[in-house]
Amino acid sequence: MSRPGYGGGDLPAVFPDWSPYQDLESAARAYLRDPDVALEALGGVLRGASVLGFTLERFVNEVNGVWQEVVVCDGSRLILWHGEDVPPEEGPPGSMTSSLRVVPISTVTEVGCRRRLNRSESGEIRVDSIDVYLLLTSLDEAPPSEEMVGTPRHDALRFGKTLDDGGAGQIARLEEFARLVASVVGRPML
Repeated sequence: MSRPGYGGGDLPAVFPDWSPYQDLESAARAYLRDPDVALEALGGVLRGASVLGFTLERFVNEVNGVWQEVVVCDGSRLILWHGEDVPPEEGPPGSMTSSLRVVPISTVTEVGCRRRLNRSESGEIRVDSIDVYLLLTSLDEAPPSEEMVGTPRHDALRFGKTLDDGGAGQIARLEEFARLVASVVGRPML
């Protein structure tokens, strides 16, 4: 099964699983379409800092092609890389954007993690999806909706995995990442 990609090539609809890889480079090379672009951008910011944890996301959007994201925690910062194909009408074939964002851990005010559990007939419980949010002190740049006019809204980083989108391994790794970030939020910086 594949979905149409830009440049005439097909992209797999199901991507390889990055969750078995404990190091960022191996996981990125297994999962991302453009690991060299991501790793170069992240490396320029990390500059030898230890990667304590990370999460990856990739999907094919029918409008914009491939969307990829890496989020790294080094204990004092969240470093986010985002790569996205440029729609054909906005650039030559094969064009993409590469964006980097650095968020100090001190700006994370809240970490939320919601797991959806499923109980089998035998009573066994399994996690079939996870949603994680990191609430930031910065304000959301999106224009307010009609019902929220005049009310500032805090920026949030949101991540999710399901059994169909990532599988049990990626669900577990995202939960591990959320716990890591929660463990460093609010602690004094050394």
